[in-house]
Amino acid sequence: MSKNLVIVESPAKAKTIEGYLGKDFKVVSSYGHVRDLPKGDKAIDIENGFIPTYEVTSDKKEVIKNLKKLAKDAQTIYLASDDDREGEAISWHLKEALKLKEELTKRIVFREITKSAIQKALENPRTIDEDLVHAQQARRILDRLVGYELSPVLWKKIKRGLSAGRVQSVAVRLVVEREREIDKFDVQSFFKISAIFDIDGKELKAELPKRFSTEDEAQQFLESCKSAEFTIESLDKKPAKRSPAPPFTTSTLQQEASRKLSFSVAQTMTLAQRLYEAGKISYMRTDSVNLSDEAMEGAKNEIQSAFGPEYAKGRKFKTKSQSAQEAHEAIRPTDFSVHTAGKDYNEKRLYELIWKRTVASQMAEAQLERTTVSIGISTNSEKLVANGEVIVFEGFLKVYIESTDDEDNTEEAKGMLPPLSVGQSLNLDLMKARQGFTRPPARYTEASLVKKLEEMGIGRPSTYAPTISTIQKREYVVKENRDGTERNYKELILKDDQLNVHQLTETTGAEKAKLFPTNIAMVVNDFLVDHFPNVIDYSFTANVEEEFDQIARGSQNWDNMIKNFYGKFHQTVEETEQIKRSDVGASRELGIDPKSGKPVIARLGRFGPLVQIGESSEDENEKPQFASLKKGQFIESITLEDALELFKLPRDVGMFEDKKIVAAIGRFGPYIRHDGKFVSLGKEHDPLSVDEATAIELIEAKRKADAEKFIKTFDENPDVQVLNGRWGPYIKVGKQNVKIPKDKEAAELTLEECLELAAAAPAKKGRGRK
Repeated sequence: MSKNLVIVESPAKAKTIEGYLGKDFKVVSSYGHVRDLPKGDKAIDIENGFIPTYEVTSDKKEVIKNLKKLAKDAQTIYLASDDDREGEAISWHLKEALKLKEELTKRIVFREITKSAIQKALENPRTIDEDLVHAQQARRILDRLVGYELSPVLWKKIKRGLSAGRVQSVAVRLVVEREREIDKFDVQSFFKISAIFDIDGKELKAELPKRFSTEDEAQQFLESCKSAEFTIESLDKKPAKRSPAPPFTTSTLQQEASRKLSFSVAQTMTLAQRLYEAGKISYMRTDSVNLSDEAMEGAKNEIQSAFGPEYAKGRKFKTKSQSAQEAHEAIRPTDFSVHTAGKDYNEKRLYELIWKRTVASQMAEAQLERTTVSIGISTNSEKLVANGEVIVFEGFLKVYIESTDDEDNTEEAKGMLPPLSVGQSLNLDLMKARQGFTRPPARYTEASLVKKLEEMGIGRPSTYAPTISTIQKREYVVKENRDGTERNYKELILKDDQLNVHQLTETTGAEKAKLFPTNIAMVVNDFLVDHFPNVIDYSFTANVEEEFDQIARGSQNWDNMIKNFYGKFHQTVEETEQIKRSDVGASRELGIDPKSGKPVIARLGRFGPLVQIGESSEDENEKPQFASLKKGQFIESITLEDALELFKLPRDVGMFEDKKIVAAIGRFGPYIRHDGKFVSLGKEHDPLSVDEATAIELIEAKRKADAEKFIKTFDENPDVQVLNGRWGPYIKVGKQNVKIPKDKEAAELTLEECLELAAAAPAKKGRGRK
């Protein structure tokens, strides 16, 4: 029996650590948190200082039973959960649940899972940090109080099944307010002038720094340039430098993985956790950009070896965030000589991103030479400007270039200019005035929303990913691609002193993986802003985060902090009892239906937003008509005209096999119905315009897909099926999905074999901390 028991929170972490320790150590996993607040309103004793009651969660009772047996036989128990508030709380809960003796229990922490880091942690054990535990506990209790008191209010006043949360509601507010900014944005047209000069067969591109607000102004300028002479008036060359970005924090890793690799925030954290638990990178929840001296030395050696000494430049970065703990490190490789790590393609891509960013942060600046050319026009006082940029020394650019979220940053990469001299006359090839349009603020991506939350001091590294996931899971926000619309624009081209106007089209407003608020988000947000301004106030939420930080530093009592918040909050909850449901802006009268003379109302229904003609009535003949809103339509902005269009659905499309085809919009979007079966129309087809031929194609395609889905079924047990899935054949037994071993042929499986494989399949377990 091992003398020392090490308890961590995930099996993968346990496996890696066990590889570094000898036979005197046994490393086991708690599979994340082992205790939590029970459901219901008895979890927190509000009257007696907000004392929480914890209980071992049902899925962890067996885990605790096994850990108790192992702890009983061990001489020393090391609690080695993650080095943050959540990890500290896990260790404290383990100590309490296992009833560990103080003298036998040690807390060890490390920021990377390497042999030296584990050894160092074992040599420097400490006790559990009560302040960190209190900070985590305060967050958990406050969030429970807000959720449990606020959610029932939403149920009563708006719609059953709704939920609210302290940070999630603020994140939703940001998305809602951005959508309204976009909706109210007044697009302005302008004209931008550019010119191309021919210099001995090479192009020189130049632009007019100012814009014209009307076509007439742009045309007048081009007219004035007819027969003009163009001369280089000045040639300004300046040296410039570009410095590398700091190594990754949790937030910047999520942002850059989104931009460069198209990963969601949750996906980035899952992959980073795997790399950390395999000992490949340092801890992935951090807001520090600091690197240890050892890490800097490791990066320096790798840079000098790969690129030469002139490329290395040690650099200490200072974290902007006041709450950041400089003792912690940025996310970095544990061994810089390892250029590739990870079990699968995406893990390898993320590791490469982390490796490159960290190495680049310790490399020399890029040395550039920037040239600005001012071109005079003989017929007016305006100047055209050409810019060029040459990389004199690559420095860190040899390894890494940071991406940006700025959609307006359409500036082309500046290259080398052809040979030029002051006083040189230029031969104009063409001059163009292109119509452009001002852009509204960009919708948030997951990563840019994380960036905004961080800038506002809302949330911490451990909460960004769960917040983004929660607001989507609860259907306040949807992440999706949306097609753009065609827009006309003009180009005025001056060539050989002839001015021609061209009418062209472009696609505008296309969105990729952007966050859109739902109707329910807008209604709930407005209700919270009106009645719970504190809970949803940006600065208030940031101040609460700062108070959690103060508790973690031991400079504030957690129960006082909760008490100060709860009193006013609870009073507001009680006051909302007086609000009538009809006063909450979940419905809006749009006007009168010209056919029936009845009011047309947009409102929230049981299954989502809808419009109705007429009010509810006891008279069977006077029942209102209903129609679901289409994607992108909002209760607060839909017009009477758009609403009446929706009543053209359900719509008869045609006939197939002597049965009617009907197009409509339902709870899950537009569809066609035929012979009692439903076929989704997806994004490609509009239920108001889809024709009979297209509908028949979709029906037949769905039949074919359904036929190919079933490889085998069993009459004696209909719950067992062998199916074709996205990733290949699999067995379905009730709600359980079971992999088919490689040596088995799906079509040849018997019922007995399917049941045996299902019984032998491992039960699904969480990957450590949620």
